[in-house]
This record gives sequence, C-alpha cells and structure tokens, in this order.
Amino acid sequence: MIEMRDVTVRLGGKTILDRVSLSVGDEVVALAGPSGCGKTTLLRVLLGLETPVDGEVWIGGQSVSARGRLLVLPEHRNIAMVFQDLALWPHLTARGNLAFGLKARSIPKDQRERRIAAALAWVGLDGKGDKRPGQLSGGERQRVAIARALVLDPHALLLDEPFASLDILLKHEIVNLLVRLFAERRLPTLCVTHDPRDAAFLAKRVIVLESGRIVQEGTLSELAEAPATPFVRAFAGCNRTFVPDQSA
Repeated sequence: MIEMRDVTVRLGGKTILDRVSLSVGDEVVALAGPSGCGKTTLLRVLLGLETPVDGEVWIGGQSVSARGRLLVLPEHRNIAMVFQDLALWPHLTARGNLAFGLKARSIPKDQRERRIAAALAWVGLDGKGDKRPGQLSGGERQRVAIARALVLDPHALLLDEPFASLDILLKHEIVNLLVRLFAERRLPTLCVTHDPRDAAFLAKRVIVLESGRIVQEGTLSELAEAPATPFVRAFAGCNRTFVPDQSA
C-alpha cells in the first residue's frame, strides 16, 4: 500500500501540496492534473526526495515520513520508479543499469546475476544485456527501465508519463507489457499521465490533482459523467470513446 495522509508541502513560501490524502492498494491508479499542479512534488514525496511539513506517508505498511520528519531514507523505501526520460546510465550496459541498484543494496553477485537475467527475460530482452542504451531502440530502452524497476522487487511502483516519448506502436507494446506486469505481480502502482487513453487502459481509478489539492477521484467514466472542474471535463470528456467498461 502507498498512503498519504493530509500531506502538506511548502517550497519557497508557496504551498505545493495542500493536505493531500490518497491510497493505492493492490491496483493501478492514474494521477492526472495540469502542469504545475504538484504531481512531480507528490512523486518526490513518495520517493523521499521532499519532506512534507505536515502529514504522514506510509509505504508497505511502514511510516516513512510524519509531521515534518523524514523517518526512512529514499534508498531504504523499496519503491521503484520509471522516469519519463528513463534516466538510464548511458555508459552502462542494460545489465549494468539493472545491477546498479542491486549493488547499492549489497545483493551478492550470484543473486544479482539471477535476478538480472530473470528481469531481462521477463521484459523480452534476452540476448540484449550487453547492449548500452545508445545501441537499443526506444522500445528496448523503455523495457530496460521497467526491468530496472522490477529487479529491485519493490513494494510499490511509480510511473512518470511512461509513454510520453513513444510512438503509437511502441506505446501499444509497452502498455501490453505493463498490463501483464500488473496482472502477474499485483504491484501497487501510481501512474502519472496526461493522456486519458493511457488512464483508461491501465487504471480503474483516476485521481485528479489541481493547485496542490485532490479535486476528484473515481473511474474515468464517473469523471466524464460528473466532472468537478473544467480540467476534469476536458481530461475525461474529450476522449469518451476510449473509456472502457470499468465495472468489469
């Protein structure tokens, strides 16, 4: 479970997150909102890169931040993230990128090799472990980023606009991979997206953040039927033909 309870973040005298409460259990939840609404700060709070001035953050049943105090350092939170720009080390091979986090956790070499081989195989990159990011296609680099997250066996997964740089065919390929991941591992996942189609394919529940506050949450169909703000109306209503039956 990922949980935030009345989390408030202030930076430079400005309130970025204002008493935000959310929970993500055994599911995928989409997080949407206009630019500057606080989505990135929310992810940084979960990762431990920002400390709220008030409220609590819980990950995997453990309190990691409470009432302005950082209780668990980022490297000990066991939460993985796939970044929008992927953030792969260009000088390392695919195998080296996966090994980096495992080495930081002092995982023995034989265990590292087994976990890396299994993760690369799971994302369909058998035989590509010795390739550097510049030698891989865009879709293959995306798969390396996903494998790097999975190899850590995290309590939870964060996705930051995971399809923003992909063309329609690659997006379809990676979406199917992530759908399989969620079906097999049931990993609590929060996915930041600006595209209602991505939200429709990946998540049953959408949380909308505006000006640092959660203004609405529900299925995409529910948001489209009764939007609370103009942004919600534009996000959920303009692509209603892509909204699947989320009651199934």
